[in-house]
Amino acid sequence: MARIRRGAAKPAPQFLEDDPSTGYLPGRAWPTVRYGLATLLASALLVFAIELIVRGDFFGTVDFFLQPFKPGWTTIIVFALVLVGLDAILGRSHQSLMIVAPLTLALAFVGHQKSHYLGDPLYPTDFLFARQIVALLPLLVRERPWTAVMLAVGIVGGLTLLVYGWRSWRRRVPILSRKGRLARLALAVPLLAFFVSIMDYATFSWTRDRLQIIPIMWDQKENYASNGFALAFAMNVPMAHVSAPPGYTDKVLDAITRPGVAASVPDQKPDIIVVMSESFWDPTQLPGVTIKPDPIPTVRALRSGSMFSPEFGGMTANIEFEALTGFSNAFLPAGSIPYQQYVRTPTPSLATFLKSEGYRARAIHPGTNWFWNRGAVYADFGFNDFRSEETLPPMEKRGPLASDAAMTDEIIREADASDDPVFLFAVSLQNHGPYEPYRYYNPTHSVDAPISSWARESLLSYAEGSADADRGLQRLIDWAKARQRPTVIAFFGDHLPPLGPVYVETGFLKDNVAPRKEPSADAALEHHDTPLIIWSNRSGPVQNLGAVSPAFLPYHILTTAGITHPYYTGFLGALREHYRVVDRNLLLTPAGEATPDWARQKQIDPKINDFRLIQYDMMFGKRRSAPDFFPETVDKLVAHTS
Repeated sequence: MARIRRGAAKPAPQFLEDDPSTGYLPGRAWPTVRYGLATLLASALLVFAIELIVRGDFFGTVDFFLQPFKPGWTTIIVFALVLVGLDAILGRSHQSLMIVAPLTLALAFVGHQKSHYLGDPLYPTDFLFARQIVALLPLLVRERPWTAVMLAVGIVGGLTLLVYGWRSWRRRVPILSRKGRLARLALAVPLLAFFVSIMDYATFSWTRDRLQIIPIMWDQKENYASNGFALAFAMNVPMAHVSAPPGYTDKVLDAITRPGVAASVPDQKPDIIVVMSESFWDPTQLPGVTIKPDPIPTVRALRSGSMFSPEFGGMTANIEFEALTGFSNAFLPAGSIPYQQYVRTPTPSLATFLKSEGYRARAIHPGTNWFWNRGAVYADFGFNDFRSEETLPPMEKRGPLASDAAMTDEIIREADASDDPVFLFAVSLQNHGPYEPYRYYNPTHSVDAPISSWARESLLSYAEGSADADRGLQRLIDWAKARQRPTVIAFFGDHLPPLGPVYVETGFLKDNVAPRKEPSADAALEHHDTPLIIWSNRSGPVQNLGAVSPAFLPYHILTTAGITHPYYTGFLGALREHYRVVDRNLLLTPAGEATPDWARQKQIDPKINDFRLIQYDMMFGKRRSAPDFFPETVDKLVAHTS
């Protein structure tokens, strides 16, 4: 009876004015306006906090919001609409903030860390290799243990507060009425759909133009700085899809000049061994640094040229992709990882071709086979097998990782045990960053540099690893010299090491990482060139190659081995006469003439356009060019089942 009387005495609520289901007490004036203003304020504070975390600069963040109709204000509106829509779904006012805020702030923190260590913003596709990041955590913890402890405490404390706040909010805030929820959805859903439609960077949008949201997909660092973290991140979601280049038709493909080169190998097929040495570089290039003794004497004596890496400090798989396929990352969306996104069916590579000529194609890497999706990718590239941590015998460690010496032992053992000619592609692991001080208990070098003690010891750790890689190369050379079978060895670094503060303290870089868009071709070469050696036990080292993109590596290897192929030595050989570097931001001729920002120009060199068309056709298209350029792939293609 008491319940009935209380219910009968309760005044009938009025929707959107004094309905307690809106989250405000009955009788309060303009609850709808209050709810809207509170949501906008929460959205503004959240967006400001996100930008502050990502940028790490208070005044720079303030500048981002100073003028009206800039992307920052658009982001605030979008966030407010997301909060309103989620409130309707969750059924309580402002509870959506407990989901959106932790998630976006965590993304902002990860984005700041990635930019700090690798120089790139956070892309949606980065989550495709989250497992790799987890696998590297022990190294990161070893380098900065107290930072790791504080981060762990912060995560546990934050989750505890979040659970407490969630339960407390649900007890104290009334449930929204059905009408209140429908009204929120009716407002949020159409407007959010409108904003999603204008985020397609590939098409012009008058509204987006008026809001001053300009997709700068060719310069992602500027894209994130200009449009803010959230909008730039959203605009990168569609980049996993690769659109056909303009003019991709059968007629245009048929018009590409066919090389007058057929596939051929010598009667005595040479073994081909390619070693991609993790983060291998010449640390004596750092200003004011003296390392004794010389950490890389073998490389210095045999150096053929430089590998122009499309990456800096990481993203090894992208260099692998170019070196094995002869294709280029320049024609793929910025921030994409072909190993993770695009290699899903048999794809032509050096392994595919050489296996068709009777070679045993094998890959070796002392890490796990799932890292960078290598197990599946190597199968699609045509390798006969891939020996990884799971299938290799226990390998001696040098520091925390499998040693270069142990990997060299495996290369020699594999080659000597094979009656067939071998193509061995090996990826080292020992000198992977971070380079914590005192990584090796028995250093054989000394570093003299006017830098902090931490930076000097970190550089010493790196120099020791580089010296071990150099010794591994010398062992391969000595072994190959004593062989009867012709042997070609290629050795190169995948990218400059992630030395971080060492670069800043020595004055090599202004920041921990090199900018994506360099002010000059010379700066790009300085920050992206790694040593390259191509050597034969019949003719010695190849000389005077200059800087070359990894995509041209198949041409130089096969030419040294006396092997020809319609694409690898024919098409790439003809292209190499005009360009030695084909990068997303730079074309470089053999004479050193540079064309920056070439992809933004209205007219693109037909030779580069043919390169792009063949790559698209073989990776995403109808493979119409396969009979002429990749005849070994014309058999029936079957997708891998890994």
